[in-house]
Amino acid sequence: KQWYQRRSTGSSGINAEYGHHMRSSERYPYREGVVLKRPPKKGRGSFVDVGIDKEVQIDKELEPGMRVTVKMDEDFNTENRKHFKGTAVSPDTPRMELGTYWGYRVRIADTFSATFTESLYKDGYDLTIGTSDKGDNVDTTQIRYFRHVLIFLGGLQGLEPAIESDETLKETDPRILFDYYLNVCPNQGSRTIRTEEALFITLTALRKQLSEFGMN
Repeated sequence: KQWYQRRSTGSSGINAEYGHHMRSSERYPYREGVVLKRPPKKGRGSFVDVGIDKEVQIDKELEPGMRVTVKMDEDFNTENRKHFKGTAVSPDTPRMELGTYWGYRVRIADTFSATFTESLYKDGYDLTIGTSDKGDNVDTTQIRYFRHVLIFLGGLQGLEPAIESDETLKETDPRILFDYYLNVCPNQGSRTIRTEEALFITLTALRKQLSEFGMN
């Protein structure tokens, strides 16, 4: 709360109206927060700022400054309390329990092949999609059912330089390396597409199929 107050006057970004970016007046079973440097009595967890008018005491002792997803106790709507209580849960819990979008996580891979092998999912990715202007037309391609999909976006020179620079890869042909190798912007009309632009173009082009045939 204090961090945002200090920077609110200089902000020029777009207001993020996402499910996990709630207003202070909203009452929701889950909230994102930051652990405060004000521990309660030993063995009684931590205090967390979740963006409302009162702090939340959670069940676990965590390092100050740590980001945490909090499941609010049922007394959340009771105003005559010094602070609320909650439970620290996995960031995946709101999505799994309520189907609510709850942000994303960043994973750094040291090599191209590590993006495949170092999956956050126990069973890995069962569908991989590479994107390139050399790929097949996305409009005429039907993807199959999947549980976990991994989509690759290249830089200005495409995916090929990244693939070729990884000496651990036995296969360097994108059409063999990926389950699908797609051109998500046919007849793009420009020489190049920036990666941040390609992200939205790709998700838009695949949205219907990803929603229909996949889990996440």
